[in-house]
Amino acid sequence: MAGSVSGTRTGHDAPGGRKAAASGWTVFAAVMMIFGGAMAVLEGIAAIAKDDLFVTTRDYVFQFSLTGWGWVHLILGIVVVLAGCALFSGALWARAVGVLLAGLLAVANFLWLPYYPFWSIVLIAINVFVIWALCSPQKDARA
Repeated sequence: MAGSVSGTRTGHDAPGGRKAAASGWTVFAAVMMIFGGAMAVLEGIAAIAKDDLFVTTRDYVFQFSLTGWGWVHLILGIVVVLAGCALFSGALWARAVGVLLAGLLAVANFLWLPYYPFWSIVLIAINVFVIWALCSPQKDARA
């Protein structure tokens, strides 16, 4: 390919009409989504299996059933893991879905603050980094 630093173009259509693999921040976002989704799945399982495992803050503005939140975290975590795996294809739809799901998971973790404050803040930060990585401009390998 004339005028190219290398023969591959990442995150865009490759020559021949096939999709090239994702690279850079998209791979970072995919790995963080898989990690964050797996943690949400584990939180969900823990909340569903044993409600008395978590200590709740009294008089918190948002009052929800812990078992209900467990199911929300479990289902959302599974969907986020699947979307993170789809990001490795480099498809634009996977990036858009990733931003949407990372935003939803950040909100879910904000509402999860009374049950696991420190871990919720860590997962909110991870989801903010995922959104940033997916929204940052993609550079291809062209010179």
